[in-house]
Amino acid sequence: MDTPELSYNTSMERTVTYSPAYTLVPTYECFNRCTYCNFRRDPGADEWMSLATARDVLERLQAEEVIEILILSGEVHPHSPRRAAWFQHIYHLCELALELGFLPHTNVGPLSYAEMEKLREVNVSMGLMVEQVTPKLLETVHAHAPSKRPDLRLQQLDFAGELKIPFTTGLLLGLGETTQDWADSLSAIAQAHHKWHHIQEVILQPHQPGHSQAETRPACQGPTLLQAIHLARKILPADITLQIPPNLVLQDLALLDCLRAGARDLGGIGPIDEVNPHYDHRHRNALIELLQTQGWTLRRRLPVYEKYDAWLPNKLKTAVKKWRG
Repeated sequence: MDTPELSYNTSMERTVTYSPAYTLVPTYECFNRCTYCNFRRDPGADEWMSLATARDVLERLQAEEVIEILILSGEVHPHSPRRAAWFQHIYHLCELALELGFLPHTNVGPLSYAEMEKLREVNVSMGLMVEQVTPKLLETVHAHAPSKRPDLRLQQLDFAGELKIPFTTGLLLGLGETTQDWADSLSAIAQAHHKWHHIQEVILQPHQPGHSQAETRPACQGPTLLQAIHLARKILPADITLQIPPNLVLQDLALLDCLRAGARDLGGIGPIDEVNPHYDHRHRNALIELLQTQGWTLRRRLPVYEKYDAWLPNKLKTAVKKWRG
């Protein structure tokens, strides 16, 4: 397997990146019932987004600065009679995004090897949060979430590596886990990356209470979040970028502290954070001004890092090349 060059570019240490993104949600229905979720609807209670509606949305976005189309979906059970139609719909949405000049990135829950192999044809990168590898959460916040089994989440990292899919993963912080659980989860991600060299970013996503979750938990913020960032930077290989969702870090000074601790990416910034809809993103100009006060530069990026371009199918290489530079 060809391995991308591994390096940590110290000249970029004063640069913070983000992806100009828009999220398409094929369906909010999900068979998991995580107690902290502000996204899901019950299976059968949500109408799937049609391709015609998606086309209307994407055509309007062509006049805006959007590069990444994040396909983010609730999960249809792997044994559901509708699973094949759900998967095909996701594939067609990715095709449509490519047709209209965007770069798709899909995050729709655990997939089979065959499903990932198929989606590789129409995605420049993909993602799935490991969340936490401790099985203890299966007795609490994930008690009714079968696809949150740690072995399933980690299997996705290996599938992606074997298929040479540039991948984003990460941890959810503040679900009742311990600092040792963070270390175990980060070590598992590092181990997969050492084997496959395919993980672009690790997201450290702090919990913030929402208005529609089944169980209200306290926010993860301040020293707790900084401790997680320091630990991640210590455990993860240097060529993995640490990402912090800026809308979940509510205070400007706290966000700057995250950058000083080792975060270097702000993820996809768009109109709505579908997973955390009660927390708006700062306007890009406000972010630029905030970062400039400390000598940071905000730079847009593609949803695939340049060192992984060679891994892409030819059709995707052509699509990416139009955005480079």
